[in-house]
Amino acid sequence: MTTLLHRLFLYTCMLSAPLSMAAPDYQPRPYVQFEHAEWSKHASIYQINTRQFTPEGSLRAAEQQLPRLKELGVGILWLMPIHPIGQVRRKGTLGSPYAVRDFMAVNPELGTLADLKHFVERAHALGLHVILDWVGNHTAWDNVLRSSHPEWYAHDAQGRPHPTPWYDWDDIIDLDYSQPELRRYMTEAMKFWVREAGIDGYRADAAGLVPQDFWDNASRELRQIKPVFMLAEWESRDMHALAFDASYAWTWWDSLRNIVEGKADATALYSYYAWNEKFYPQQAYRMLYSTNHDKNAWEGSEYEIFGAAVDAVTAFSFVSEGIPMIYNGQEAGNRKRLAFFERDPIVWQDAPQGALLKKLLALKTRNSALWNGAWGARMQQVRNQAPKQVFSFVRENPRDKVFAVFNLSASPVVARFDAGPQLGSYRDFASGEAVTINPASELTLPAWGYRILLKEQP
Repeated sequence: MTTLLHRLFLYTCMLSAPLSMAAPDYQPRPYVQFEHAEWSKHASIYQINTRQFTPEGSLRAAEQQLPRLKELGVGILWLMPIHPIGQVRRKGTLGSPYAVRDFMAVNPELGTLADLKHFVERAHALGLHVILDWVGNHTAWDNVLRSSHPEWYAHDAQGRPHPTPWYDWDDIIDLDYSQPELRRYMTEAMKFWVREAGIDGYRADAAGLVPQDFWDNASRELRQIKPVFMLAEWESRDMHALAFDASYAWTWWDSLRNIVEGKADATALYSYYAWNEKFYPQQAYRMLYSTNHDKNAWEGSEYEIFGAAVDAVTAFSFVSEGIPMIYNGQEAGNRKRLAFFERDPIVWQDAPQGALLKKLLALKTRNSALWNGAWGARMQQVRNQAPKQVFSFVRENPRDKVFAVFNLSASPVVARFDAGPQLGSYRDFASGEAVTINPASELTLPAWGYRILLKEQP
């Protein structure tokens, strides 16, 4: 009886609303409501800590490194905050660049507005794009807005401005985004740097601490000027609907750290990738990295954190779904923590890591299966017989294919695979030799070893 009633109900629905005339409410809608800039489709990000990037610590000195970065193969240059730094309650000698004193000026320690414009012009001439770090949640205690617009700041029960609650950010104070005129000011300030300096977007610091509707509108207004790239320092699907091209993949990094420290095995990544495929839209770029300025300064170099697994984690960030990010100095094999509140220039040298990164960047650029978001191909799980050690997958589109196998353990392993999409003829990424994968194939991997097998059209 239940089955009969169910069929009658479905039949009634079909009669009342034929599929071709279904109400708009029942039609699927794209989650992402804007178009990515085409130049971002296979770009990787390079973070520049300008204070430490060169012995001079200036924009003019950094500009001299642009041809090297072009040759390395990066596409988007992320400049950490370029604004003057607060003096009041400053940490260390030079203070944090995230304690901004004036959103409309350039920190004289780095150079001038003309220097910034020249940096951007030179980058554009090389086919590179430049984004600025934008600190929207808070300002320095002595920001110029304190005297002109004290009402734009959040206040405690005693009417005093205050740092972001619960953190130890005592060198800054929070802004109050319930103030419409603050929203207007911050939006216009962001537009100023796009128009005046020619920058190509922003990395939004602590993006989730600022109301989402602010970012939605600000990004819309910025894209009315030109195509921009927006990166949120946050991990949230909501960021991607209207505002941000990319967001942080904190849980990916955390899972890999737990695996390397022996607190988890390779299956710890399953939740991340299940959510990545089912919860996030494919158009979302999730930023993957082995280190950045926060990790380096407060937790140690990537070598201190990942040890012998560094190369595997780096390679993984390039062949997984996501947009990879390099922190300045990785290509020089930097093994020290860079001071955050003082001058501590990177020691530049030739290192094997530079050759690996250059090769990975070239692979990311040419192999369309590895491109960002919906430009690239989804990961297809390849089940293997050692799932707690081996993480394996295929990314494939009509043009290119990648079969990636990572031993995420401190012990060697022989990887054997179940039936899946991995069968075929490939070229080995590392050696260039021909490799055929059939149902009986085995891959022997050392501790933290990996194989990247490629099938590419010319």
